[in-house]
Formats: sequence, C-alpha cells, structure tokens
Amino acid sequence: MSETPVLPAALPSPAAGKKRRREAGPCAGDLHADYLAVLGERVRTARVRRGMTRKILARDSGVSERYLAQLEAGHGNVSIALLRQIAEAMSIALGELVREGADRPIELTLLMQRLERLSPEQLGEAARLLTQRFGLNQGVHRQDRIALIGLRGAGKSTLGRKLAAALDRPFIELADEIAAIAGMSIDQIFDLSGQAGYRRYEKRALERVLDRHDRFVAATGGSLVSEAGTYDLLLGSCYTVWIKAAPEEHMARVVAQGDMRPMAGNSEAMDDLRSILAEREALYARADASLDTDGTPEAAFSQLLQLVRSASKSSEK
Repeated sequence: MSETPVLPAALPSPAAGKKRRREAGPCAGDLHADYLAVLGERVRTARVRRGMTRKILARDSGVSERYLAQLEAGHGNVSIALLRQIAEAMSIALGELVREGADRPIELTLLMQRLERLSPEQLGEAARLLTQRFGLNQGVHRQDRIALIGLRGAGKSTLGRKLAAALDRPFIELADEIAAIAGMSIDQIFDLSGQAGYRRYEKRALERVLDRHDRFVAATGGSLVSEAGTYDLLLGSCYTVWIKAAPEEHMARVVAQGDMRPMAGNSEAMDDLRSILAEREALYARADASLDTDGTPEAAFSQLLQLVRSASKSSEK
C-alpha cells in the first residue's frame, strides 16, 4: 500500500514576514537594534565633541578603527569591557554612554560632575537648597512627613502609632517596607546579602514610601543614620525627631519586649550600647528636634505632639 506523500507547506515570502513583524509591533531584536544605533551615535557625538578622529580614538582606546566604525554605525555589538576602554579614552563616564533614554543636556552633565565632588553632607545641603530654590517638592511639606529616628528601644514605634492616629495619617514601619521589597525577613536579608544588601533595600524602601505618601508618620531603623545618602534623603524630605532614652532604658525596653539578642552571648552588651549611642550622637543630633522618653509614655507622647504641631504652625507663617 503506497502512502500519499506529504507536501511541505509553502514558505512565507520575506515581504510577508516583514509585514507580520510590523503588525506585531517592535520585537526584542528591533529594540536591540534601536539601542545599538543610539549607542553608536552617542559614541560618535562624544568623539567629535572632543575633537578626536576615529584613528586617535582607536589608538587611545586600543579598539580597532574598523570596529569603532561599526559601532558608530550601530552595527557593533560591543562588549562592556571594550566600551569601558572607549569611554576612558574620551574621559567620559561609562554610564553616560550606556544609559537609556535621551541624551542629557550638557548643563546637567556638568552639574552632575560638580556634585560628584561633594561630600555626603554637602550633597544633602545641595539637595535642600535646590528643593527650596526651585520648588521641587511643590505641594509636599516636610512637616507633613514625620520620621522618628533613634536607637532600638527608644519608643519610636509606640509613639509613632499614637502620633499617626492623632494626626489622622498612616503609620509606616520602615522595617516592614524593607521586608516587603526584599520578599524576605530582615534577618534573612542580612544572612543572604549582608549589611550592604540591607542598606540597598533600606534606601529603596524609603524612596518608595516618599513616592507613595505625601503625609505619614514613620519609624525608622536605628542604624539608618549611618548611611549618609539615605539619611540625607530622610532629612531633606521629612520633619525628623530623634527619640532619645538612657542606655539602661533602651536595654530594659528591648528585653521587656522579649528580644534577648542584645544580651545573647555578650557580657559587655551595655558597654557596646553606650559606644553605639556615643558614635551616633552627632548623627542623631542632625534631626529637626529631639525628645527624651525617660519619663512616662503619656508625657512623652504629649511632648511629641506639641513638637510636631509647633513645627507645622511655624511652616505656615
């Protein structure tokens, strides 16, 4: 019994294929080609602006002139290592070449170069000056965003919740925001990513809170002040209150909450706590106001509420 031969389906014409791709919208290959074209033009513009011929750039970067020509034409799928050589030869930041989006105005590039020479403290001051001069926080007042800072056990969460209820604002525990962004507990973040990983999540969490809320009361982690960039962002965006307590009071409150970590395997825990407070005192003191909580909880809350309301009235004058 003979079988009926199966004829191959007709292959689509190149024109039909192009038509289908146009109808389907831009694919990954198209976007990749577009990016390479932008990258090539960016390299060519930077080279010409510096008065460099392609031959000179090839000599200074160690990348062949032929390869540079392909790159500038948008056909060179350059490696990051070679692109770094090209950027260094032109004394330009690699990030300026590879960044997405439209080219920055030359004034912005020059401004960023100047800002990079500032210390973290100076950057914080520059951010505040720019915000005040050009109204970058228009419609948002620092006094509407209350941030409580201080060592663990000072009473930030307890006072923060009461203050948020009194002011009819949401209360935000920054530690919860950090865990939500990371998709894991704080302890797991430290186990997997260490201190550096935690700091990255902490800054992202603060940025997200600021982006989503114009008004809130937040309790922050005790060590946030140790990260200059994150702390400057907090100081520039929130009315910040340092919640203070004596070292003995800090320790007693933490232990009373059932957290024995400060004492676990450390007979010198109190000395360590005093050292931490001494080292951070100058940082905590940068807050807008401070509040001692060694008295009764009721008295501390009353003073905090008065502080915040006085600051709000002063900002309205």
